[in-house]
Amino acid sequence: MSELHVIFGSGPLAQAVQRALLRRGRKVKMVNRSGKRPAGVPAEVEIAAGDAYNLDFTRTVTQGAAVVYQCAQPPYHQWVTQFPPLQAAILAGAAENRAKLIAAENLYMYGDTDGQPLHEGLPYSARTRKGKVRAQMALALQEAHRSGKVQTASARGSDFFGPGVLGSALGERTFLPLLQGKPAEVTGALDLPHAYTYIDDFGEALAVLGERPEALGRAWHVPNAPALTQRQLLTQFFEAAGLPPKFTVMSKFMLGLGGLFIPAAREMVEMAYEFEKPFQVDASAFTQAFGDIATPLARAVPETLQWYRQHLAAHRGQA
Repeated sequence: MSELHVIFGSGPLAQAVQRALLRRGRKVKMVNRSGKRPAGVPAEVEIAAGDAYNLDFTRTVTQGAAVVYQCAQPPYHQWVTQFPPLQAAILAGAAENRAKLIAAENLYMYGDTDGQPLHEGLPYSARTRKGKVRAQMALALQEAHRSGKVQTASARGSDFFGPGVLGSALGERTFLPLLQGKPAEVTGALDLPHAYTYIDDFGEALAVLGERPEALGRAWHVPNAPALTQRQLLTQFFEAAGLPPKFTVMSKFMLGLGGLFIPAAREMVEMAYEFEKPFQVDASAFTQAFGDIATPLARAVPETLQWYRQHLAAHRGQA
């Protein structure tokens, strides 16, 4: 139970993995560039600072690790050039230390399925720049496993939300206005179903894959609560907050205008198709193999709002 588990990254997903591992009694090390301890990460978790693009560093920081979790990523507007070498360096470090590598992925590699549910057997048909990068990286992981270089598995989540999640389609642009009685910002269609992944379920899924030998060698979709329309989902948040539902819809055209000044908005334009058609995820392979770990919305909604209330209060206190 004291085996070392190393997490690259210290953002919301890395912290969700950390919580899942601590519940299992694992020894945890988190790796980031600054060496700063994120708020809420307990002192028992080691924090290591370094450059995850540097193979000498990834080799050193993963010494003695049983499992390595790849939750780090470059800024969204630097994905195309910076993400593949980041994963390659982390993979090489894990391989040299004979550690399993469990990677967090999203669903970009499948491309536009015209509203059909996403499952792991779909071809990688993405035509977007970031979708092609995701496909390239997924194939690199699979090839590393097939060749015997390193044992790998990946968990694929949809757009995520929950405690600590700020920069997401269901993040601070939605919940901070909501809690202030203003319209919540929504990307794309209000009345089409869209699957969202609760952040702690994503972290739990990665921890499960790291401890189950039968999980290795493939990708798994993270279980989600049943997909609702964005109007239905956010109405639950408004009702939990005791407020009437109000929405501002961010269209592809508006994202394009915002992208003239904000790099992250500009990068969202090519991914707008995910919010213009039904976007549902089939995670039956995971649930059949490991159980349904999806947190019910009846719990995920108040937990998310509670974190955002605390975040908003802290932000006001600093103003």
